[in-house]
Amino acid sequence: MKSTAENHQVRYLEIGAEQHGQRIDNFLITKLKGVPKSRIYRIIRKGEVRVNKKRVKQTSRLQQGDLVRIPPIRTAGKCAPLARSSVKWIEDAILYEDNLLLVLDKPSGIAVHGGSGISYGVIEALRALRSEAVNYELVHRLDRATSGVLLIAKKRSALRFMHDLIRDHGMEKRYLALMAGKMRKSKVVLAPLSKSMLRSGERMVRVDPEGKSAESRFIPRLSCESSTLVEVEIVTGRTHQIRVHGAHIGHPLAGDERYGLQEYNQQMSDMGLGRLFLHARELVFPHPADGTTMRIEAPLPQRLAEVVARIEKSESCRHF
Repeated sequence: MKSTAENHQVRYLEIGAEQHGQRIDNFLITKLKGVPKSRIYRIIRKGEVRVNKKRVKQTSRLQQGDLVRIPPIRTAGKCAPLARSSVKWIEDAILYEDNLLLVLDKPSGIAVHGGSGISYGVIEALRALRSEAVNYELVHRLDRATSGVLLIAKKRSALRFMHDLIRDHGMEKRYLALMAGKMRKSKVVLAPLSKSMLRSGERMVRVDPEGKSAESRFIPRLSCESSTLVEVEIVTGRTHQIRVHGAHIGHPLAGDERYGLQEYNQQMSDMGLGRLFLHARELVFPHPADGTTMRIEAPLPQRLAEVVARIEKSESCRHF
C-alpha cells in the first residue's frame, strides 16, 4: 500500500438522485476509501460532518439536493488492484442474480467490506470482477465469521425498496446456530442492545435497557447433551444480535470467542469446529420489481454439518 495522503480542503458534495435515501455513514464509507469506519463514525459524532450546515446522526438519511460537508481527513493511498484469480470464488458463491439483485452464499472468514486491517471484502471482490459493480451496495450485513445468504442491490432504486422493507419488518431472516447447553423449547428474546467501540476498533455489544430494541426467536431443531442446533428468526437486525441474545439466555454460540464460553468452545473445537457456528440459512422477501415472493436458501456448510453429525453420534440427542 502506498503512503497515506491527506486532503487539506473541506469538501462539499451535493446529493443526487442516486444517493437519495442513503444513510450518511454508508455514503461516507463509499466516498472516503481507506478511512477506517471507526474514524468515520467519530467525525460524525464530533459534528465535523454536516448536512445543510447541521449536525447529523450516523443513521440519518440523505435527501436529493442535500449539501454534505466533509472535513479534511487522512485517507489511504490506493492499494494494488485485486487479482481476478484471487476472487473467482465469488462466482461460485452466487445463489441468485437478476438485473436488480445479487444474492451470495458468503463464506465464513470473508468480510462484507474491506478496511480496518482487512485487505478486501465481498464488495471489493465484486468490483475486481465486474466494472459495473461500482454501483453495487449491500442491502444488509453479515459478520465476518458468519456464513450464508447475503443480499446485494445492483441499483439504488432496489436498495431503497429493500431498506424500506427491512424497516417495516417485511423481510424474513432465518439462521442456523449451534448453542451451548440443552434447549427443550422455543425462546423469544426481547432484550435491547447497545453498541460500543473498543480501543482496538472492535465492536462490543451488550444488553442494555437504554439500548435499541431487539427481538430474536430461538427454535430448537436438535437438542443434545452438550449443545442445541437451533433455527433463529430475527425480527430486528442489530450488530451481533444473535450472539449476544444467545449468551444473555445462557446459551452462547459455539466458537464465539467474544461472547462465548472458553471451555465449551474447546469442547466444540475437539469436535472439529474451527469457526463461529452461525449460518444465515434463508431470506424471504418480495422482489422489488413485481412483488414476487423470493425464498433464497444457502445449505449448511459441510464442515458445520460434520460437527453436528459427530455430536449426534457421540451424545444422546432429540430431534424436533
